Amino acid sequence: MNLETPCLVVDEAIMKRNIARMAEVAAKNGCKLRPHTKTHKIPAIARLQVAAGADGITVAKVGEAEVMAEQGLSDIFIAYPVIGTGKIARVLALNRRIRLIVGVDSIAGATALSEAALADGQTIEVRLEVDTGMHRTGVGYEQALEFAKTLAGFSGIRLTGIFTFKGLIYEGKATLDREKAGLEEGRLLVDLAEKLRQAGIAIRDVSVGSTPTAAYAAQVPGVTEIRPGTYVFNDTMLANLGVCSPEDCALSVLTTVVSRAADYAVVDGGNKTFSTDAAQGVFPYYLKGYGRTVGDDQLILERLSEEHGIVSILPGAGEIRVGDVLAIIPNHVCTTVNLHDKLYLRRDGRIVGEAAIAGRGKVS
Repeated sequence: MNLETPCLVVDEAIMKRNIARMAEVAAKNGCKLRPHTKTHKIPAIARLQVAAGADGITVAKVGEAEVMAEQGLSDIFIAYPVIGTGKIARVLALNRRIRLIVGVDSIAGATALSEAALADGQTIEVRLEVDTGMHRTGVGYEQALEFAKTLAGFSGIRLTGIFTFKGLIYEGKATLDREKAGLEEGRLLVDLAEKLRQAGIAIRDVSVGSTPTAAYAAQVPGVTEIRPGTYVFNDTMLANLGVCSPEDCALSVLTTVVSRAADYAVVDGGNKTFSTDAAQGVFPYYLKGYGRTVGDDQLILERLSEEHGIVSILPGAGEIRVGDVLAIIPNHVCTTVNLHDKLYLRRDGRIVGEAAIAGRGKVS
């Protein structure tokens, strides 16, 4: 099959190996795996993850949950505050069809969910999000106990668990030590869960873990679930952290050289093709360019405009001509995938199919 570039290509064997490895991590540690599908946004890949041992999936937005439910995924956690009457109505519709869990981190959000569920004769399962250092969504760790006591008193919602996303944070500071960050993440949530139980709140699920920290957080006794996402494909950021090797990166962006100068080439993929959300040359990823060129580290995707990618040709690079196709592993695969409508699957060096990225653009 002749592919029109730029396009996404996934090596099926590498992807399946990545899926199996994370399932083994969860199984070995006796905890559940609920992968975040933000990376691929494709129901068929989510089904592969479930078939390999995942107990359910995680999404960020109601629209992503709707796409997955339509294709047969029946145990979904929206790890994000659901705010707004329209979104809550959609949650109620989903809740009638599947097991749905919703993240909560505010009294306003809990009140709206409770009132809507009561009016519709339903009960919505919720988890309390706790901020353990990322300072994004989530109630403060020190406030979580009192907040949970209030939350447990609501009708129409049922508090069954707590969750966090801490990332590479240790003792409140950014770190490259994934083991320390993951173990701390697990211990913080397990300790909090025990305090909640002592207060009479029946916490069943303790959910933690991103791709960099999941293998370590899963080792903490009392952690019941990990939620990695990027591992399914991996990317240059994770390779630079040592989480994976470049050979574990399943997805690449194919681009064609459309112009050539003395010390650079131009490819047909710009910032409408590659994610630009990761800073260059700084802690913790120390990125050099906007992706890694497969087979030649001396070809650096150095600059992007809308439709042009400028590839610097460093000393020692191989010969490069107009018409050549370069495979580039993106820095951040999740946001890169969201720029495309579909991806192609490669098996034993041949393109064997394609998949629509059905959850892309589901921002609500």
